[in-house]
Amino acid sequence: MLFLLAAHAGLAVVIPWWQRRLGRAVWPVAALVPLAVVVWAATRAPRVLDGGEYRETLSWAPSLGLTVGLRLDALALLMLWIVAGVGALVLLYCRYYVEHDAGRLAATLLAFAGAMTGLVLSDNLFVLYVFWELTTVASFLLIAERGEAAEQRRAARQALLVTTGGGLVMLLGFLVLGQAAGTYSLSGILADPPRGTAVSVAVVLVLIGAFAKSAQMPLHGWLPAAMVAPTPVSAYLHAAAMVKAGVYLVARLAPALADVPPWRPAVLVVGLVTLVLAAWRALRATDLKMLLAYGTVSELGMLTALLGAGTRTAALAGAVMLLAHAAFKSALFLSVGVLDRATGTRDLRELSGLGRRMPVLCAVATVAAASMAGLPPLLGFLGKEAAVEAFLHGTELDGHLWPTAALLLGSLLTVAYGARFVQGAFGGPPGEVAARARRPAPGFVAPVAVLSAASLVLGVWYAGTAALTTAYADAYPPGPHGPYELSLWHGFTAVLGLSALSVLLGLLLHLVKGRRWRLPRLPDVQRAFDRSVAAVDRLAVVLTGRTQVGSLPVYMTVLLATVVAVPGAALAAAAPPTGSPRWWWSPSEPFLAVMMLTAAAAVVVTRHRLTGILLCGVAGYGVAVVFLVRGAPDLALTQFLVETMTLVVVVLVLRRMPSRFDPGRALARTRAVRAAAAGAVGVLVTFLALATSSARTAPAISAEYVRRTPETGAHNIVNAIIVDFRALDTLGEISVILVAAVGVASLVRVGVPGAVRDTGDRVGRPFPTAHWDEPVETWLPGARERAGGERSVLLEVATRLLFPSILLLSLYLLFSGHYGPGGGFSGGLVAGQAFVLRYLVGGRADLGAAVRVRASVIAGSGLMLAAVVGLLPLAFGGVPLESTVVTLHPPLLGEVKFATSLFFDIGVYLLVVGVTLRLLSAVGVSLDAAGAPADGGDDGDDGGDEDDDEGGGDDDGNGRDAVGNGNRDKEGGRR
Repeated sequence: MLFLLAAHAGLAVVIPWWQRRLGRAVWPVAALVPLAVVVWAATRAPRVLDGGEYRETLSWAPSLGLTVGLRLDALALLMLWIVAGVGALVLLYCRYYVEHDAGRLAATLLAFAGAMTGLVLSDNLFVLYVFWELTTVASFLLIAERGEAAEQRRAARQALLVTTGGGLVMLLGFLVLGQAAGTYSLSGILADPPRGTAVSVAVVLVLIGAFAKSAQMPLHGWLPAAMVAPTPVSAYLHAAAMVKAGVYLVARLAPALADVPPWRPAVLVVGLVTLVLAAWRALRATDLKMLLAYGTVSELGMLTALLGAGTRTAALAGAVMLLAHAAFKSALFLSVGVLDRATGTRDLRELSGLGRRMPVLCAVATVAAASMAGLPPLLGFLGKEAAVEAFLHGTELDGHLWPTAALLLGSLLTVAYGARFVQGAFGGPPGEVAARARRPAPGFVAPVAVLSAASLVLGVWYAGTAALTTAYADAYPPGPHGPYELSLWHGFTAVLGLSALSVLLGLLLHLVKGRRWRLPRLPDVQRAFDRSVAAVDRLAVVLTGRTQVGSLPVYMTVLLATVVAVPGAALAAAAPPTGSPRWWWSPSEPFLAVMMLTAAAAVVVTRHRLTGILLCGVAGYGVAVVFLVRGAPDLALTQFLVETMTLVVVVLVLRRMPSRFDPGRALARTRAVRAAAAGAVGVLVTFLALATSSARTAPAISAEYVRRTPETGAHNIVNAIIVDFRALDTLGEISVILVAAVGVASLVRVGVPGAVRDTGDRVGRPFPTAHWDEPVETWLPGARERAGGERSVLLEVATRLLFPSILLLSLYLLFSGHYGPGGGFSGGLVAGQAFVLRYLVGGRADLGAAVRVRASVIAGSGLMLAAVVGLLPLAFGGVPLESTVVTLHPPLLGEVKFATSLFFDIGVYLLVVGVTLRLLSAVGVSLDAAGAPADGGDDGDDGGDEDDDEGGGDDDGNGRDAVGNGNRDKEGGRR
């Protein structure tokens, strides 16, 4: 079963690339996977239909109890044949229907088929939910196609909102149900059904999700709107497969939950009301696809009522109708596609006489419509007879005539719109449309014929149909009247009479409707949905206008106040003991504390931005000294480096901001509020740290780290933790750092005049070169970016002399981190500060001379290296992120020993360097006071012509732009 899912996914990935070579043959190739599923299911059918089952389990995270459990039983077998059988025929049909973008459509249909296969095989509620949402995503993509038409985008968005919203509610129901049952296994819940108030709540939530997925009223509007999708999509997703996911869920849980209130009243009322009202709405439709869409909603209502009723006969009728509906409704949809391609219209007011022009298509479509109407000897007749029997003589439903009446009313309306479909599509004298219609190719009609033939064969061969469907129905007790058996003839019974009466009344309704009287219009759910969406949009605008005031201090104050109010209230309510910690461990700590608190208090009263940043730096450096005093040199080194880098980057940003905070009484009024919020957060964090420290009951893990550090080949416990014991945490953290850097760069560039279109991050640009016989340029690249009065020759010379040494120091910290203070993060920060110094004294051109590679390439290479090193042990039978100590004996060097986690640390180093350069690319500005280039220099951030190459720099390899904006003139010269 896992192999089947992998086959769907694998072929869906590669088939777009094969499409160019295969051409239209891509569709038969795509159909091979669902055909293989049909064959595979046939080989398992004997055991499953005898009451057996097949199971497969993939352990995902065994220690957490997370497994992917799959189970093939009678209901899953029935659904699997529907999904795979109809899917294969639809893919073969697409060979004649689809003219453009075949590879993409084939891949998406295969992905949907795989998701639907996983859904029906899932034996875990969470796995089922994952596949449930994957079918929703596939439906969205298939409805929207490329999103070029507004109507398709609107319909796809509506389907996504309704089905995803229902899915989220259903997920909450799964959580409640799993907690009440003590297991999230479907087979476990069926074996030992839970009971109680919580289960009743879960039932309501789960049914809401099922009703939304299967388009039950009033959540049905998305299905008719989805008819803008291509006809094969409508036939497969919105008739045979996806819309049956909700019905399948009802059928799966009904044996365990049908007796739990309010399950049975909910499924009967919603299902039968949907059956009648949607069928009534189908009688008004003039578009053939819309008629079939409302007919599908109606029949899904009947399936919901039957499969949720909780009796054996109703379950048997539901299983038969599940199979019958997939055959006749997909055949009718596909026949509409043939008519649309041949005539260019689906309006039954324009179609006339096509039965003579296309007799084979007329015949197979008529058979499908007859099965939908419940005429013998077709499969629909078997299901209809069993349905009437279930509601008329069902044990739990005895004495309730309204379900039987609703079923018969829905049946006669189904007969009426079925006759309307056949008459409108194929009846009448040949008209202009019929005259210009092209005869369809035999292969185009063949899938329709196969599906219609299935309705006939499975109806006549009712013994085989009974074997397939009874295996699921036998999960229910037989009842006092004995088990109901499928047959084309039960004698002259009341059920037969009522069934015949519904057919006669339906045909009479079709005959008298015509133009003699008009059906009353039902409330328009689509209009209600549109108004609801518009109201939500207006509410969002109002709330955004009131809450998004454009003030970062306001946002921060609200966030901090929320942090204090919510966790703080919980902490105060619990009132945990804080223990008796020592006030200090070193005599220097009180002086450091006074210094940091004084700096923090001074930040509140200062009016200068630069002063405030420096005071924050004082507090940060004080923390680093505390780390050093407490014997944590690694933490102290990292804190020093991070604090320094933060100060530099923030100061670069402050060059574009006023030197003072906003003056006036507004600042005075809000300063106290901000100070109170900040102080409250400090108090909360202090007490939270004390409470968590005193709440520890298990031994500290640090002792285990100390014991096992030699196994990693390290002497530095901190580095061993980062790159070995907690390597997964480190990988996640560096990924977050990279994403944050990209986000910061994107935000900084918003609205920057002269920023290039592509926000590239090339860390340099071609700078002017000097020639001994043409002394027209300065000696140092980028020297013209600053006015002479702002330059420090001593700093420039010292930086260029120390730059290689700083880089060498960063490499030393990288390679020595396993044995002493340092590591990839610290080394990367040191290297980053070397580049920052180079930028500060020489500008973009000088930095471009030092780094000729994109910052994104450096950072991405670091993340990729860390990920590859983490996954490489899998190739050698190990576990992810496992490290090994390697010992080599190269000539002349003696014994060389290193841990493979060193390469993980190198990835961290590269990522930190790349992120630093990326931030320079974002926040770096022209170094002159006015923000414009000096005479003869490069353009600054205030504009400049853009080159056509990415990132705005010339591609001659002489260096690249550190900030990615402000480029050379088109002539290649200087301003």
